[in-house]
Amino acid sequence: MNLDQPWKIAALIGVLALLRIIWGLWRRAPARPFMVELLDSGLIAFVLVFLLIRPFVVQAFYIPSRSMVPALLDGDRILVNKFLYRLNPPQRGDIIVFDAPRQALQQGDGKKDFVKRLVGLPGDAVEIRRGVGVFINGSRLEEPPGVPLPDYDWPVDSFGLATGKPYVVPRDCYFVLGDNRNDSNDSHRWAEVVDGRVEPRPDLGASRVLGKAMAIFWPLTRVRLVGDSRQVRLEGGPKVASEPLRVAGGGGRLP
Repeated sequence: MNLDQPWKIAALIGVLALLRIIWGLWRRAPARPFMVELLDSGLIAFVLVFLLIRPFVVQAFYIPSRSMVPALLDGDRILVNKFLYRLNPPQRGDIIVFDAPRQALQQGDGKKDFVKRLVGLPGDAVEIRRGVGVFINGSRLEEPPGVPLPDYDWPVDSFGLATGKPYVVPRDCYFVLGDNRNDSNDSHRWAEVVDGRVEPRPDLGASRVLGKAMAIFWPLTRVRLVGDSRQVRLEGGPKVASEPLRVAGGGGRLP
């Protein structure tokens, strides 16, 4: 049963509550105390999981594509921490799950959740060079083993040629890439048609981030923690997410 829609959760809770009332009225049933206690426990557990833990703490997600290979494989099931970013902002290198923005969706698609690696923070100047790598604020990004070099340049002009100018991530936005760098629907591909022209729309609004991928729990042969910002660094820097470039107009880390 798909319980992703609130009305389904409410309906199931209503059914459980109704059963609880029926058992409470059936006073002469010999098994009444045991059954009522069992039903109470089930109702409490359900409310905790679907109304508290799942929406605000931890949620399971299924990986349906190869866009994050080698970190995540097609068919992996992961646990996502939805509470962490309420305490601390995302860091460069985190693998995040987010509500896909409109420009990331194919025609006819409805609401979808994506998983990508966070590469650019607010205020970061991002540039991708074919066969060389990803550059943040002029420094090359050193990435986890197995992440291929890009076979494209970005940003590009209307003719597909490198502009030679980095893209500065706006305030309250992020820039994300798939680890399977050359086969991923990510920030470098997102665009919209405006007045007959294709305009890049690479930004992921911070409000769309659902949480941080923490661990693979299925299949059993793949059980492990998911790599995070400690695996990523700027060339010559420490293996931690560095401070982004501050720009005029309020750039910088999220508050």
